Amino acid sequence: MLETIHELIQKNKKKIVLLVIDGVGGLPMQKGGKTELESAKTPHLNALASESECGLHLPIGFGITPGSAPGHLALFGYQPTDYSIGRGVVAALGIGFPMQAGDVAARLNFASMDSKGNITDRRAGRIPTEKCAELCELLKSVSIPGVEVFVKPVKDYRAVAVFRSGGLSDHVTDTDPQMTGVRSLDPKPTSDKGRKAAEIAGEFIRQVSELLKGRQPANAILMRGFAELPVIPSMEEQFGLNPLALVVYPDYKGVGRLLGMEVVEDLKDLNDQAHALRDHWEEYDFFFVHYKYTDSKGEDGNFEGKIAEIERVDAFIPKLVELEPDVLIVTGDHSTPCLLKAHSSHPVPFMIRSDVVRPDGVKEFGERACAAGLWGIIPGIMLIRLALAYADKLKKYGA
Repeated sequence: MLETIHELIQKNKKKIVLLVIDGVGGLPMQKGGKTELESAKTPHLNALASESECGLHLPIGFGITPGSAPGHLALFGYQPTDYSIGRGVVAALGIGFPMQAGDVAARLNFASMDSKGNITDRRAGRIPTEKCAELCELLKSVSIPGVEVFVKPVKDYRAVAVFRSGGLSDHVTDTDPQMTGVRSLDPKPTSDKGRKAAEIAGEFIRQVSELLKGRQPANAILMRGFAELPVIPSMEEQFGLNPLALVVYPDYKGVGRLLGMEVVEDLKDLNDQAHALRDHWEEYDFFFVHYKYTDSKGEDGNFEGKIAEIERVDAFIPKLVELEPDVLIVTGDHSTPCLLKAHSSHPVPFMIRSDVVRPDGVKEFGERACAAGLWGIIPGIMLIRLALAYADKLKKYGA
């Protein structure tokens, strides 16, 4: 099907804006209650919904809980199961680290561990980026014969480790147990090809544990998403788009760079993103705008905090609308219910607005309201096709 889509592409100057409210989907905290999105005061999102076609999308498939990178791949029109993107690569490219073929990168969380060696906080109290940078400087003293080791801060408690040596593979298991009250896991090869990288990761963790001993709250590390640099066709190659990423959080810059997006640097908040969008409006035809903190509050189980973040995004909506994009999509990459404090498999609400949609009577942007919309539940990869069609970027198929 993608081959057919590729053949139908026709370029024009019409503008598509994709606003991703990370982890926007949620659940009620008690039976009969409302989700975070349904509880928020969102007059601007609701007004947009009344002018849009609405529905729910599944980033990967029924019952499958998506990670952030696969969830975004789907939104950009790529089948997530066709491309393996580890968090390590996303983190490295997100900070502009020049990964080379053969490198293996892993996302690194600074964490808290008790005297028995059990993980008590997988995020070390969400230490600030400045503290993370200080700890990464400390870890530069790690030395493994025959291996170049790079440790770089990303944001808050997140960092990235990159190993460079001959014969490495990303066939290595995570060390993050994804829960507290237990010990971290050992990195293990998932095939013979991953044996060397697993041994290097194990030695790296051993040395880091000594360096962090006695520190608080960050006295341990957890490693996730061992990854080599994948080869993925760009959005220009795949869909004829000239895309720009207006992103604050580094990991999503990494996803954008993997797909050939230009990235605006040094954005700090929605206000900066709005200014950058206006400044670059004439240069590009696809704009990826991302908001992270709805997801963070969901992972923390902070129901009221997530509501507040949704309401911040709602106040931002008029700045998008006033630019009069030809197509505006608002959605999330996955659901992150506060009830679960984690990503979940629940379908994600979306709305798509343009001059050629058929408004479907939905009056609110919420999970249950959007479920009654025109599109019902569709695969996430279909959203980009709708955007291309409504922006008149697809020719007619056949005579």
